Amino acid sequence: MRRIMLAVAGTVAGLVALLTFRSHVPSAAPVASSNPGTGAGAGAGSGGAGTTGSGAVTGGLAGSGGSGGSGGQSGGAVLTAGERAVDGNVANTAYGPVQIQVVVKKGKIVKVNILEQPSSTAHDLQIGQFAFPQLISETLKAQSARIDAVSGGTYTSGGYIKSLQSAIDNGALWAPRLARYGSATPST
Repeated sequence: MRRIMLAVAGTVAGLVALLTFRSHVPSAAPVASSNPGTGAGAGAGSGGAGTTGSGAVTGGLAGSGGSGGSGGQSGGAVLTAGERAVDGNVANTAYGPVQIQVVVKKGKIVKVNILEQPSSTAHDLQIGQFAFPQLISETLKAQSARIDAVSGGTYTSGGYIKSLQSAIDNGALWAPRLARYGSATPST
């Protein structure tokens, strides 16, 4: 009888401890930025600078945590002379929308900004922090949307690639050809 009472008391104490345990929830942070302090969002979250792997990798996600669980929009890229920004279409994924902005200079992609990303959960943000710098780096190397998806962020990668392709289709890389030939494709 005494053993039964100890077992029941131990079980109850264990259940109480388990039910009151609160795991650490990381705060929402921007994806990446090469310009510290430039993140200013329209969402209800906080903007700011993230970490970068190289100087060319940029991301302008700010305001993550806006209403409805979707990411905020950046105020737009600050462009230098000769640069122009082309927004990609919003690509809806199973975990939320993804939208990018391509900054082009002399017919080359020089920056990619993340305008919107899945942000319903902390896990969505962690995937974005992991996947977007790799995707941006691949984009700057390939200068096209023919890049590999990031393992562990397959849906996010698919949305990124879809939005990137739409930015390219919207004229991100065609302007120099238009100026040179008068049309998107030179005639033979």
